[in-house]
Amino acid sequence: MATTQAVAATEQTATARSRRRAELLQGLGFAAPAAILLSIFLIAPFLLAIYSSFTDQRLVPNPNLPTAWVGLRNYTRMFEDESFRSALIFNGIFVLVVVPLQTAFALGLAVLVNQNVRFRNAFRTIYFAPVAVVTVVVAAMRENFFNPTAGLINGVLESVSFGYLTPERFGLLNWLIDRNGARLAIIIMSIWQGVGFQMVIYLAGLQAIPNNLYEAARIDGATVWQQFRHVTIPQLRNTTIFVVLSTTILAFALFDQVRVLTQGGPEDATQTMMLRLISFGFERGQVGLGSALGVFYFVLVLAIAFLQRKLIREERAVDA
Repeated sequence: MATTQAVAATEQTATARSRRRAELLQGLGFAAPAAILLSIFLIAPFLLAIYSSFTDQRLVPNPNLPTAWVGLRNYTRMFEDESFRSALIFNGIFVLVVVPLQTAFALGLAVLVNQNVRFRNAFRTIYFAPVAVVTVVVAAMRENFFNPTAGLINGVLESVSFGYLTPERFGLLNWLIDRNGARLAIIIMSIWQGVGFQMVIYLAGLQAIPNNLYEAARIDGATVWQQFRHVTIPQLRNTTIFVVLSTTILAFALFDQVRVLTQGGPEDATQTMMLRLISFGFERGQVGLGSALGVFYFVLVLAIAFLQRKLIREERAVDA
């Protein structure tokens, strides 16, 4: 009897192992196409970029000037480039201004469209619509909105101020011509175009908050503001961390708006790291220098991702 049970147990173990092996092979089979594509189009190019950043690789090879190993020279040249330093400054300004404003606007819009009012789905669509606006449309809006003499924004400002707010009195209103005006135009356009995406994320977070928390707060006599401050904000902490850090990463990757509106001008006032990467790698043909900038950007994004993971881990530890 014992022998029969032992044999049966052994057969069951072998069957379980065979099933697990079959499931593992099946899982690897499903994952293989994605893994192969990621390796070809993501991992391999990035490893090649790391190698190229230590060489003087050019976009068009020259048989008389073979590629040579230059060590850290590309990284030092990158930081010596005045336009790159201007790009770091504008990227920093852009992040410091856009991230808090866009996060605050997204939270406010999410609270508004989460109310039980008529046509709320239409409002959600309207607020989210700019996210789907393509760069070509933004290019058309350049003249319609930011033209210093015939633009819609300056026309409205001049009308509501009875002719006081004009480009002649305020250089800032010389959009895309004045340094600060160009920066402000990029910031306004970016917030308008991206706030809808963060709004949707906040809306999902709001709808996940249990209603009994608000009911308990109302029973305790909490006002609407107190409910928002002591219930809504704490419950949205992880959502806010995700929104802030994802917006920060996207802000450092600023490219489309600047490429269409200002091309980095005037006087490098709106240069960005992505513009410099394109300039180094493709316009000048200095692939090694462009690769160094790409690696620098990757390290920057990786540091932000680690910060996000640390903050979320600390939040889970506090909740536990």
